[in-house]
Amino acid sequence: MKNKLQELARSYRSLLVMAVYAVFYMIAFVYLEQRTSAVHEINFGIDAYIPFCEVFIIPYVMWFGYVAITVFYLCIRDKEESERLVAFLMAGMTIFIVVSAVFPNGHHLRPAVFPRDNVFTRMIAVLYASDTPTNVLPSIHVYNSIAIMIAVWRSKCFQGHKVITGFMLALGVSIILSTVLIKQHSTLDVLLAFILSGWMYSICYRRAGFRVRQKGTAKDW
Repeated sequence: MKNKLQELARSYRSLLVMAVYAVFYMIAFVYLEQRTSAVHEINFGIDAYIPFCEVFIIPYVMWFGYVAITVFYLCIRDKEESERLVAFLMAGMTIFIVVSAVFPNGHHLRPAVFPRDNVFTRMIAVLYASDTPTNVLPSIHVYNSIAIMIAVWRSKCFQGHKVITGFMLALGVSIILSTVLIKQHSTLDVLLAFILSGWMYSICYRRAGFRVRQKGTAKDW
């Protein structure tokens, strides 16, 4: 029995590590959300010209399943890629927590009054009530979406499945756009998420020990 449990733990190591990390991450995130302190306002001039588009609440909330299901699937089906993905996610999310702790930040981009009353604005109202416009830099919605798109593009599990790959990439782009279109994030949050993703990609995928190239299977991003 003990050997079976050890074998199971080794087989699904990435999944177990990510599950344990997620608990610590949520504890830290909730603590930072409840902390009362002055915040540095995040605002780019271009933010004022980005329209409010409530329908993008749909891809925004789909992000939770988008990340969780993909991580779970790859941890089961593609051990090598799941290890890179989990390392990528954990590194960026940890940096986000550290930034939020030492540099409290937030924005005032949310509309005081919704321009329309429909099911989408009501969903956004619920989101606004449960998620404060603080600790937004860099955007984890954007960062994790980029991580998922990279993993999907590179994993051997998705090779030959153009429709699924195309859908996953399109959904990832929609999620990224949603962060600014429903006024959850500033364009600066998005930009820094891309920069952080590029840096972490060079570490998790390019350097020795995390080489992504597999003979006859890997793609270049």
